[in-house]
Amino acid sequence: MKKYWTELIGTFILVFAGTGAIVINELYGSVTHLGVGLTFGLVVMAIIYSIGEISGAHINPAVSIAFWAAKRMNGKEVLPYILFQILGAFLASFTIKMLFPESNLLGATLPAGSWEQSFILEFILTFILMFVILQVSSGSKETGIMAAIAIGAVVGLEAIFAGPVCGASMNPARSIAPAVMAGHLTHLWLYIVATTLGAVASVGAYRLIKP
Repeated sequence: MKKYWTELIGTFILVFAGTGAIVINELYGSVTHLGVGLTFGLVVMAIIYSIGEISGAHINPAVSIAFWAAKRMNGKEVLPYILFQILGAFLASFTIKMLFPESNLLGATLPAGSWEQSFILEFILTFILMFVILQVSSGSKETGIMAAIAIGAVVGLEAIFAGPVCGASMNPARSIAPAVMAGHLTHLWLYIVATTLGAVASVGAYRLIKP
C-alpha cells in the first residue's frame, strides 16, 4: 500500500503544480507558456527524486501500463497504480477548482487544431517520453540523479514546444481529472488512447536496441 499511496501523492503534486501553473497563467498572465513547461519538467524531476525509490514515480497510467508491457512490473500492481494515480489527479483538480473557481478549463488539455493532429502529437510525445524512461530507469523504478534530470527535461521540452497545439499531456490521469472537473469531455478519449498507445509502442522500439 505504501507504493499506491506514494503514487497518489506524487500524481497530486504533479497535477496541482502543472495545471495550477496553467490556471494562474490563464487568470493572471504571470507564468507564461515557457513557465508552464518548466513547471511540469521541474515538478516531475522533484517527484522522481523524492519518491522514485518507493513506487518508481510513475505518476502516469500510460507509464505503468508500458512498464507492464515491458515485463518490468507485476500485472497485479498495474490497476491499483492507475486507480491511485487518477485519484491523486482528481484531488489536485478539486483543490484547483476550490482555489480558482473562476477558471473555466482548470488546465484541461484541448486540441488547438484538428483532433487528428493532436492525436499524432500525443502519440509521438508519449512515445519519446516512455522511450527515455525505459532507457534510464531501473526495473520499473525511475530513480537516480540522471533519470530525474533526463525525464524531467523531456517533459519540460515537450510541454514547451507542443503545449500550445495539443496540451502536451503525455499522461491520461493529468488529462482525465481537469477535463471531468471542468466538464470538457469531448476530446478526452484522445488523451487516454494516444498517450497509452504511444507509451506501449515505445516498448517495441526499446526492445529493438536493448543489449
